[in-house]
Amino acid sequence: MALFDNPFDATRRLGRGGCSCGAHRSQGEHDAAQPTGDAALQRVVDGTVMRALFPHDAERRAFLRSVGAATALAAVSQFLPTRLIAEAFAEGAKPEKTDLKIGFIPITCATPIIMAKPMGFYEKQGLNVDVVKTAGWAVIRDKTLNREYDAAHMLAPMPIAISLGVGSNPQPYTMPAVENVNGQAITLAMKHKDRRDPKDWKGFKLAVPFDYSMHNYLLRYYLAEAGIDPDADVQIRAVPPPDMVANLRADNIDGFLAPDPVNQRAVYDGVGFIHILSKEIWDRHPCCAFAASQDFITQTPNTYAALLRAIIEATTYASKPENRKEIAAQIAPANYLNQPVTVVEQVLTGTFADGLGNVRKVPDRVDFDAFPWQSFAVWILTQMQRWGQIKGDVDYAAVAAKVYLATDAARLMKQNGLTPPETTSKTFAVMGKTFDPAKPKEYLASFKIKRAG
Repeated sequence: MALFDNPFDATRRLGRGGCSCGAHRSQGEHDAAQPTGDAALQRVVDGTVMRALFPHDAERRAFLRSVGAATALAAVSQFLPTRLIAEAFAEGAKPEKTDLKIGFIPITCATPIIMAKPMGFYEKQGLNVDVVKTAGWAVIRDKTLNREYDAAHMLAPMPIAISLGVGSNPQPYTMPAVENVNGQAITLAMKHKDRRDPKDWKGFKLAVPFDYSMHNYLLRYYLAEAGIDPDADVQIRAVPPPDMVANLRADNIDGFLAPDPVNQRAVYDGVGFIHILSKEIWDRHPCCAFAASQDFITQTPNTYAALLRAIIEATTYASKPENRKEIAAQIAPANYLNQPVTVVEQVLTGTFADGLGNVRKVPDRVDFDAFPWQSFAVWILTQMQRWGQIKGDVDYAAVAAKVYLATDAARLMKQNGLTPPETTSKTFAVMGKTFDPAKPKEYLASFKIKRAG
């Protein structure tokens, strides 16, 4: 089937006559007769959806013959309004809503969302965005579910948890862009500077920002690899990032796996040292994300597209090391991160004191890459199962495709003059162990320490 063929026509198939439909002498004549402009864009979206639903063309044609084109179109549109999606990606379409509220937690993971305000990325897309500092992740979740926020800075696992109804009532939620990769660390209280081996951490009280966070899953992974059962041998509690350093200072916790600048602020205040960067556990792991409800996308598709373009452009700008000091100055003030500029600079530039008397240079201590790899979602799902947050069979690929909108990101990256990846999944290694997104069940079964059966 050619790109602009009608996917709801049961007579269309490959290799019939001189063109794909058999009604023209050549494929050139066939293509010349195809729709253009908005109609062409709509046809591409329709075709993409139908190809995803029916990988084998004979199945598609049999389905259309049995129910008819009108019924098929109505059924598909009920669950995925292709007209709205097509409109959203018509570059330059006027946003339906220009005044928006986006919630964020004051950490460097939110850099693209924050900097897009003072540096004019939202304004460039015709949007007036109020970025709202928020106390914790549960508050972010609740305010977005209650529609007080139009979109939000979220932890990468949160849209998955919300969509599955884990920890809240289920609501279709999406993650069209990753905010940052890496950008976390395990920080311990200074009294533990001679207890660097995690095998010696039995009895420790450790903090993570949220139960449904990469921080929680990476800390659990790190401990389990050392033979420490994260549910039996230590205590892991959820603490909002702005409160972590105070809890470390008060000796309420022994350490944390936290986002920056929390780790660097503990060093700056002399109460903790950086034990290990999260990139040393899994290099270029996702951390935080830009997230929005499915309702926001379908009800205001042009606004969604404009907002995502702004986020992708800001993320691309932040990915360039030469821009990091400028960005640090923009996001450090009280209304954003409320941190000394030097703390933010150390995080963003990757030249930093570790609290043990060393100055380290790790340029990608935190980096910014907007593409929402669906294999990230599959890995997260395996860990949610591993620790008993979700039970039973999981359609990993379906959940990943529904929540991590890699296709949307790729299309808008192209509109911004960028070159997106050619695939939506990739393999990667966590602590030297390769993860194949095509074999999640085998991966889950390979762990000795887990709650899952």
